[in-house]
Amino acid sequence: MFILYIKEIRSFLSSLIGYVSIGVFITMIGIFMWIIPADGGGYNVLDNGFANIDPLFFIAPWVYLFLIPAITMRSFSEEKKNGTIELLLTRPLSDLQIVLAKYLAGFSLVIVSLLPTLIYYYSVHQLGAPKGNIDTGGMWGSYIGLLLLGAGFVAIGIFASAISENQVIAFIMALIMCFFLYMGFEFIAQSNVLGKLSPMVKSLGINEHYVSLSRGVLDTRDALYFISIIAVFNLFTKLVLESRKW
Repeated sequence: MFILYIKEIRSFLSSLIGYVSIGVFITMIGIFMWIIPADGGGYNVLDNGFANIDPLFFIAPWVYLFLIPAITMRSFSEEKKNGTIELLLTRPLSDLQIVLAKYLAGFSLVIVSLLPTLIYYYSVHQLGAPKGNIDTGGMWGSYIGLLLLGAGFVAIGIFASAISENQVIAFIMALIMCFFLYMGFEFIAQSNVLGKLSPMVKSLGINEHYVSLSRGVLDTRDALYFISIIAVFNLFTKLVLESRKW
């Protein structure tokens, strides 16, 4: 399993996909946080005058909606397209180990993409008046929430790649599923179509739990929600691989 994990990491980094994805993520976050003027309600840290990096945690999920499907779309789709999926499945690995190796490789790229953003934290820490006047607890809660959100998106992306032989289709399906789980339930709840059930429906969405973690409060319910998303979609991916035996 570890060998397959390393192979997947090398596959990402030997192509432009990994570098471009991370580069685009860092660049877009930097542009929104430091360059585009706030104009009385935007996200520019210098214009807003507050010692926090909240813009990072608001913008990052929307960037991840596109970047993570782009990273994961080739996981199984490329194997099917190149005809190497059968060779992969004949290795002395269980279906679950194959899924986890590909999943962990994708999640590792998410972690790598977040590491450079610590520079933004250091910058705001230094710019605070007085220096260091920043809500560190809230920041780490937001980072944990963003990591869990990225982990959930990776699981969804891997599943989308497993059910399609076309990388573009896998990308589109992952994008749609990630968007629906992120904001879809919230839109349904805000419409008040379901009346008293609206709060419960809203709690089914990723954004509700992500925002909760961003407040700096680590609630086990939020953690269990993300763990459930990850487990369910990895299980779905495993079932897709097992379907070849049916």
